[in-house]
Amino acid sequence: MWVQAITDTLSCLIATAMYIRFKKSLASELEAAKPAAPPAAVNRVITISREFGSGGRTIGKEVAARLGIPCYDSELIEKIAAESGLAKEYVEQHSEYAASDSLYENAMAGRERDGQSAADKMWLAQKKVITDLAEAESCVIVGRCADYILRDIADCLTVFIHASDERRAERIVSVYGQREESPVQRLRDKDRKRKAYYELYTGTSWGQADNYELCLDSGKIGMEGCVNMIAQLFQRA
Repeated sequence: MWVQAITDTLSCLIATAMYIRFKKSLASELEAAKPAAPPAAVNRVITISREFGSGGRTIGKEVAARLGIPCYDSELIEKIAAESGLAKEYVEQHSEYAASDSLYENAMAGRERDGQSAADKMWLAQKKVITDLAEAESCVIVGRCADYILRDIADCLTVFIHASDERRAERIVSVYGQREESPVQRLRDKDRKRKAYYELYTGTSWGQADNYELCLDSGKIGMEGCVNMIAQLFQRA
């Protein structure tokens, strides 16, 4: 019994060391990616972070259509899968959702000898894909930590869309249908895993107002109102 306890402790310590090693290498890479000085002309990007059921994806697509620029949301899945070599299904399930809402469990899960997990490899591919898109053209990018990834390397309008549980519950039932799990529980599960994923890889707080330039309540302002405000701010800047 004590042998198993020692084995479990050693495994935990090794996983912790691997995770710390990966985070240090990631921090060094991010620091190296920062430009010494901003370029004279850069593409402008809108990043849409959102609570599940708030309509952020739809708002992002309508803003892009209004401005005549592309919107990347589910379109990112194939690009990240190709860049990482991971299965498209894996990327679809995990590219912005942590396996657990526990930061510790996510940090320790599935680490290989180089300190990385499959989720880490996907994150690095995701970062490269999003950076390349921002360098190539002005666009709207929905989710996937784009606001953090591009914070020092692009001219971004960072937006967070939220709404009350009641409004979001109504919307997911109308869009996705009724499920065995209650709508409010579905909202909370999705948001917890989005929050855990964001905080695991960025070290900052998902949904905290001062991390975004614009926070909008789609339940009170309405979808069209959100689209109008974002498009107007983008055009004025």
